[in-house]
Amino acid sequence: MYSKRRLLLSAAAVLPLAACNGPPADLQHVETGAAAPAFSVVDATGAVRTLAEFAGRNVILEWTNNGCPYVRKHYDAGNMQALQRDAAQRGWDWLQVISSAPGQQGHLDGAGALAQVETDQATVTATLLDAEGVMGRAYGALNTPQMVMINGEGRIVYQGAIDDRPSARPETLEGATNYVRAAWADLDAGRTVQTSQTTPYGCGVKYST
Repeated sequence: MYSKRRLLLSAAAVLPLAACNGPPADLQHVETGAAAPAFSVVDATGAVRTLAEFAGRNVILEWTNNGCPYVRKHYDAGNMQALQRDAAQRGWDWLQVISSAPGQQGHLDGAGALAQVETDQATVTATLLDAEGVMGRAYGALNTPQMVMINGEGRIVYQGAIDDRPSARPETLEGATNYVRAAWADLDAGRTVQTSQTTPYGCGVKYST
């Protein structure tokens, strides 16, 4: 017979699935190695940002949701900020993407997004406000956090999870393989990224229906 605690844990495990309507029907799929989809999105300051403006530069896209416990694991422990600082030192532009629709968890306006960056002490080039989910759908973004690495030629060299520990528990950060850092190691060695695509984990992106 299952204990009451076991039953509660089982119910908690299926709750996110019950609350999720699944990915939108028009979600796209982009192959690793293919050209990154063009985008034109307003950032938290009100400026229009495009992929074209980063031509010749390396870019990291981070789908984020400040209310998602999987995202909070990385920010509250300082893991995401450390990765962002490393990216800046390497000359990579870091773009947060918020694809949460109005009224959904994680949705922020410009002022709210700037305040969240300050609260988290994040090091980002810009925070893109994709409230209609156009950019998220174009990149096939399923979860927060979800990472996409784009090289200076505009091609995707890595996409998927931030690491190999699909858990919201902070203690799982210890010993985890960070896929972004692993990709950097491959690129530094002059080889193609060995693990170029993984299955993302976290909260489902809160697209408009």
